[in-house]
Amino acid sequence: MTTPRTLYLIACAAPPARYLSIPIRAAQARGWDVCLTLTPSAYRWASQDPQGDFTLDELRELTGRVVRHEYKLPSQADAFPDPDAFLVAPLTSNTLNKWAAGISDTLALGLITEGIGLGLPIVALPHFNDAQARHPAVGRSVAELRAAGVTVLLGDGDAPGFVPHKPRHGDVHAYPWELALDALPDT
Repeated sequence: MTTPRTLYLIACAAPPARYLSIPIRAAQARGWDVCLTLTPSAYRWASQDPQGDFTLDELRELTGRVVRHEYKLPSQADAFPDPDAFLVAPLTSNTLNKWAAGISDTLALGLITEGIGLGLPIVALPHFNDAQARHPAVGRSVAELRAAGVTVLLGDGDAPGFVPHKPRHGDVHAYPWELALDALPDT
C-alpha cells in the first residue's frame, strides 16, 4: 500500500468555498490526503453561514484533521504533515494580489508564499468577477505568480481556467474544480 501524498487545499472567501466537500472528496478519490486551510473570512463563512454543503465539524470529519485558519503558537506542534502540493481554490483577487506581493499576514498566505520558495507544485483556481479582473493589479499578479512557477488557471477564452463573470452573476455550480485537480501532479 502506498502512502497518499499530502495536498494543502487553501480556500478563500468566494462562493465556491461553500462547497468544499466537492474538491476534498475528488482529491481523496485521486489518492490525496487533504489538509484544509481557510482564509480568516472563509473560516468565518464556514463557521457562521449555514448555507454551504458542510459544517466545520463535517470538514474535520471528511479530512480527518483540524481545519486551520490562523497561525499556531511557536510551542504548538504542526497539525499537518508537510505538503507535496498546493491547491488554492477558490482564489480571490485580494489573496491573489497579496500573494504576488509576498504578503503573508494570514496563515493561508504564509503557506502559499512559502510553497513558492519550497518549489512545490501549486495550482491556483481564481474566482472573482470581470470588474475585479480588469483591475491592473490582477494581470500583474497573475504574471508574477506564473513567473514563479504557479499554475494560475485564469481562462481568457483561449486558455482553460476560470473565466470571470459579471458582478453578482457567478455560477458556483459551474466552478471548474476538476480542471484544478487535473492540473495537480499525478499521485
